[in-house]
Amino acid sequence: MALKGVLAFVAGGALLLTGGAALAAAAVGSASGLPIPRYVSLKSDHVNVRLGPTKDNEVSWIYTKSGLPVEVTAEFENWRRVRDSEGAEGWVYHSLLSGRRTAVVTMKSKDELASLYDRPDAKSAVAARLQAGVVAQVKRCSSGWCHISGEGFDGWIEQPRLWGVYADEKVN
Repeated sequence: MALKGVLAFVAGGALLLTGGAALAAAAVGSASGLPIPRYVSLKSDHVNVRLGPTKDNEVSWIYTKSGLPVEVTAEFENWRRVRDSEGAEGWVYHSLLSGRRTAVVTMKSKDELASLYDRPDAKSAVAARLQAGVVAQVKRCSSGWCHISGEGFDGWIEQPRLWGVYADEKVN
C-alpha cells in the first residue's frame, strides 16, 4: 500500500500520521481528546517520573515542586509523557497533572534578569526584575505579552521570556 504524501511511524507506543486528515487526528490525545502537545503544570510536590507508561516501569526521578510547568508530548491510557524546561522526558500519571497554566522565566544567560512591566509595553514602568528559573502563574497572554504573577510579583512580561506558553499562543 503506497502512502503518498503521508508519513507513518511509531513513537512512544502511538501511531503518528502526518498529511491531510491524518494530521488533524494526530493533534489530539487518544485518551483525553486534548491537544498534543500542550502545557500543563504539576499538581503535587511529589511526582514520580517513570521510564514508561505503567507503574511497573522504574521511577527515573521525582519532581518536588508543585506548579512546575511541563509539556505533554504523548498519551497512553491514563499516562502522559511530559517534557520539562530542561528537556528531560518521562511518563507521569494523569491525575498528578493540572490544567493550571504556569511558566518558567528563561534568559540567554543565568545572570540576566527579565523585566516585568506594569503594562504590556516595554516603555511602561518596570514592576520587578525576575531571575531565570522563577516559576509564575500565567493569567493571560496575547499579542506577544503575558500577564504573570507569583510570590511578591505581578505584571507583564514578553512572551518569548517564558517556557510554558507557545510563541503567539493566546491564554485567557
